[in-house]
Amino acid sequence: MLRIAPSLLSADFGGIAEAVGEVASEADWLHVDVMDGHFVPNLTIGPPVVESLRRHSGLFFDCHLMMTNPGDYLEAFARAGADGCTVHVEVGDTTALLEQTRRLGMRAGVALNPDTPYEQVASLLGSADLVLCMTVFPGFGGQSFMAEVLPKIAQVRAGLDEMGSSAELEVDGGIDEETAPLVVRAGARVLVAGSAIFGDERPWEAARRIRVAAEKALPGATVDS
Repeated sequence: MLRIAPSLLSADFGGIAEAVGEVASEADWLHVDVMDGHFVPNLTIGPPVVESLRRHSGLFFDCHLMMTNPGDYLEAFARAGADGCTVHVEVGDTTALLEQTRRLGMRAGVALNPDTPYEQVASLLGSADLVLCMTVFPGFGGQSFMAEVLPKIAQVRAGLDEMGSSAELEVDGGIDEETAPLVVRAGARVLVAGSAIFGDERPWEAARRIRVAAEKALPGATVDS
């Protein structure tokens, strides 16, 4: 199944609930970028905003924790209404964090930066519900897609398939109508898009165009699908 996950990082924070409502009809998940100013050079939102948004949306909240100490906040995100939390393999203690996330009733994800080798996540494929390959360096929206990450996405896909895992393979960074087919061919099935969606005057239509472009790249798809 292909999923489109608009990223709130590129939404208008002055009307964030309205922005979510505009894309709800074309979104499968809502991607929530959480940045602490330490792991990445930016500050964004936290559990209080997630809790507020939960009152306005029934979408799956896919929270991406770009934090040096995510374990201190997992319980707060669970209480706020997060459906899944993804931590970065680079912060360490990843196995324990995945277990903690799952104990709290959330789907447990692991993310890796563009320059982090596949080998650092290979041993975690069997314990994660989601693997997120970053195709930009996290911190700011609107960056250009890094095509050099495509072989690593394919490695993750092959690793998951080899063990018969049902974990989702997600890609985030520079996703638009042109790059979506590339990551789908490499094996991704959850596509996070921020500026390509919320930077459009009709964000729901932008999300739909990305979905259509991505679906055409799925195995067995026809040109007119």
